[in-house]
Order: sequence, then C-alpha cells, then structure tokens
Amino acid sequence: MAKRAAPEVNAGSMADIAFLLLIFFLVTTTIETDTGLSRKLPPIDDSEQDVIIKQKNIFTVLINGKDQLLVEDDLMDLDNLREEAIKFLDNGGGAGDDACSYCKGKRSPESSDNPDKAIISLKNERETSYAMYISVQNELVAAYNELRNRRAMELYGESFTEMQANHKDVNWVGNKTKLKEKIDGIKKDYPQKLSEVQ
Repeated sequence: MAKRAAPEVNAGSMADIAFLLLIFFLVTTTIETDTGLSRKLPPIDDSEQDVIIKQKNIFTVLINGKDQLLVEDDLMDLDNLREEAIKFLDNGGGAGDDACSYCKGKRSPESSDNPDKAIISLKNERETSYAMYISVQNELVAAYNELRNRRAMELYGESFTEMQANHKDVNWVGNKTKLKEKIDGIKKDYPQKLSEVQ
C-alpha cells in the first residue's frame, strides 16, 4: 500500500501575522520615562591645582535619616529653607574684586562674598526619604529661580521664567539669540552651584 503524503500547513501568512502583532504592541505600549533632576556637571579641570573655597561661601544643608533638616548646624523647617538660601546667596559680603554690585543682602562679612562664589552643599543619609530629598532640592532651586526672576525684572522688565518659556516657545516672534544672551547673563549673575556631598 502506498503511503499518503501528510497535508502541509500553509505557514506563508504566519510572518505577516507576527509582524502585525509586533506593530500593534509597539504602537499601543506606553513606556514611562523618569525625567530625574536637571543638573549640569562642572567641566573636567585638567589642572593639578586644588581650588580653595572659603568656609563662609559654603551653605551646608544636611538631611538626616528621620527627615530632619539641619542648616548651618541649626534645625530648620523646610518652609524656611528657601528664605535662608536666598539670604546666603544674595548676601554680597565681598570686598574689592569679590564685591557684588547688584546684591540686595545684608553684606555681612561672615556670609557669602557674592553669588558666583556661593556654594550650597547638600548632604543626606541613606535613610532619608525620597520625598524629603526632592522637597529640599525644590526649595533650593526655587531660591535660585526667585533671585533670577528678581534680577530679570530689574534689568529687562520680565521674569526669568517667562524668558525661558519664550525661548522654548517655537511660535515666539522675538529675537531668540538676544533672549538667549539675556538668559545666560542672568545665569552668570546667579549661577546655580549645588554640591551633593557623599
């Protein structure tokens, strides 16, 4: 008796179906991206010379494992952090080349010389909650933004945040290169120097 050949399964359209399923899942799947914190790292300095920073130009912020805030060795509420950071950054206590002509602070010689030399040092313990860490970061960045807004209003009559929004806006009709120069000038007046200590 002759053997019958087994009928073949037509698999020609299987590749098409798999390709369609792949496209379906690629189109319908959403991937969450964590934006993180926007920080600009300092450029790599090839010089062997150590940078000497005066202690009065460092504003120390510590967060312990119980989410308590220690600012300049004193316990502080989160609500007061922005105000204290502004006082430190805008002190203008320097003399000579370190003097700040636009600072509105007390000009105390025991605090920061000028905003360019002022550094905020942030340290937290492993047990610190993420929410507290982000809240402290927000307050410190808000202090910089408040000073930059004030400086932009003095110089150009509009806030720094408005200037940044206009620079990002594709439909804005002004001169973007001049606007970028203004933004960079304000950032130079109040540079954001946040240092995270290990």
